[in-house]
Amino acid sequence: MHKFAFLKNESKILHKIFIQHFDLQIMNTKNETKPTLLVLAAGMGSRYGGLKQLDKVGTSGETIIDYSVYDAIRAGFGKIVFIIRKSIEEDFKQLFDHRFPGVEVQYVFQETDNLPKGYKMPDDRVKPWGTGHAVLMAANAVNEPFCVINADDFYGADAFNVMAEFLRNLVPTDENSFSMVGYYLKNTLSENGSVSRGVCEVKNSFLVSVTERTKIERFNSFIEYVDDEGRSEHLTGDEVVSMNFWGFPASAFKHFETGFKTFLNENISNNKSEFYIPLVVNNLLQEKTITLKVLESNAKWFGVTYQEDRPGTVESIRQLVAEGEYPESLWA
Repeated sequence: MHKFAFLKNESKILHKIFIQHFDLQIMNTKNETKPTLLVLAAGMGSRYGGLKQLDKVGTSGETIIDYSVYDAIRAGFGKIVFIIRKSIEEDFKQLFDHRFPGVEVQYVFQETDNLPKGYKMPDDRVKPWGTGHAVLMAANAVNEPFCVINADDFYGADAFNVMAEFLRNLVPTDENSFSMVGYYLKNTLSENGSVSRGVCEVKNSFLVSVTERTKIERFNSFIEYVDDEGRSEHLTGDEVVSMNFWGFPASAFKHFETGFKTFLNENISNNKSEFYIPLVVNNLLQEKTITLKVLESNAKWFGVTYQEDRPGTVESIRQLVAEGEYPESLWA
C-alpha cells in the first residue's frame, strides 16, 4: 500500500512537472515570435536624383538598408519585407536576395493602380499614394507585430533594440498598442534643403498627435516651416519628430484599410494628395482607439534627402566603423 501510494504520488508530481513544462513551452513559443521589419523603399528619389535606396555608402559598398537590416537582425527581427515598385524589383533582388543570414526576405509592390475594390485610379495620377498606402500593401505578407522604417534613413542600433523589445512584449490583447521611436527635430535636418517631418505632441511618453510638415528648413539662426499657402512658422528644434520608425501589431492593417478608403472618398481626384501614416495614427488617437508609446533611444539618426547629404552620411558610417559599432564588411 505504501509502495502504491508512493507511485501514485510520484505520478502526480511527474504530471505536474509535465504540465509546467508544457506551459513553459507554450510561453517560449509565444515569446519566440519574431517581429517583422517593413522597409518603405518605393520612393522615386526625385530630390536625390536617383535610387538613393540602393546607393552604396558603407565602407564595403553597403547601402543604408544594409545597416538597418543588420541592426534589426541583431535586435531579433525575423523577417524583412521590402515595399518597392515593380520597375526596381530586379535591382533589389540582385542586391539583397540571399544576402541576409537567418531571416526571410519578401517583396511587395506599391503601384498607383493598386486600389481597393470599387475604386479606379484617375488617368492623370502619377504621384504615389503615400506611406500609409505603402504599409497597406504588405497586409498579406505580415501576420506578426511589425516595424516600419524608411529605406534611406540611418536610425542607429539602439532604436531597433527598443522597438524589438516593445514588439516582442505585445500579446494578442494588445492589438491597439502602437509605438514609435522619436527624434529631436534639430538632429534630423539637412544642410542642403527642406525636409518633411512629422512633428509630434507628446505627453507622459505617449503620443497625443502628429502633424506632417512637408517643408522644414534650417537657416542661420532659426528653423522654419512653410506651408502650402506660403505661411511660415518658426520651430525651436527641440520638437520630437517622427522619422517613420513605427511599431504596430498585425491588427493595424485593418485600420490602414479603413483609413485609405476614407481618404480616397475625399481625395481621389486630388493628384497631389498623399495618404500618410500619421493620418491613420492621428485619427485613431482622436477616436481613442489606440495608445501610442513614444520610445526613448540614444541612437543617432542621419540620412540622405539630397545628393549633397551623401558625403556626410559616408563619413558618419566610416566613423561608426572606426569606433567598432559595425564591422568593416557587414556580410563578410
